[in-house]
Amino acid sequence: MTAVAPWGENAEDALDQALVDLGLGDVRFVPMQGAMLPLGFSSVPPRPLPMGSLVECHVASAFAWNGSTACAGVAYAMARTPEGEACTVVATITTAGDFEETSLQLRRNLQRRLASRDLEVESFDLAVDEVTAGRDHHGVAVAALILPDSLNNLGAQRTGPVRANATRTAQEAIEASQRRVDSKAPAARALRPGGRPDFTL
Repeated sequence: MTAVAPWGENAEDALDQALVDLGLGDVRFVPMQGAMLPLGFSSVPPRPLPMGSLVECHVASAFAWNGSTACAGVAYAMARTPEGEACTVVATITTAGDFEETSLQLRRNLQRRLASRDLEVESFDLAVDEVTAGRDHHGVAVAALILPDSLNNLGAQRTGPVRANATRTAQEAIEASQRRVDSKAPAARALRPGGRPDFTL
């Protein structure tokens, strides 16, 4: 689902207007990260949500100001692992580009998420919207994949197997972090009144 609000007095006002249009104005929504949706996910038509309910959402919010344009999009793909396990992958995006460019980038992001997990797509859908902010106003485009019941049955949700070729062990992650070399240029001394900074290394 998507919504736009081009006439916000500030960014928060524009976002609130868009959330009301999406049907999320009276709920407490939890923005989720990550590519995987709960196993058993299925797409259903939007329905009114009770006031105060707790709802999981994968949300993209793109902000614009004073005539500028922004786009937000969300996509999901029903897929299957090489072992035959059904799963669903989600991707979101925000850009300062137009509708067509954003749609292409979102498709590419979704394709990359599928490819990096060695998943075969069975079906997919996406939603993208574009906003142009009004003069001297804030605008927002919001795209959201809303999972209204996923937080109600957390203990009963089924999980899939650990995929050895797509998941690192804890030991592998520790070893990789120890091999990483972080480097940072030395900072100059603080400039004191009447003094000169020393940039020697």
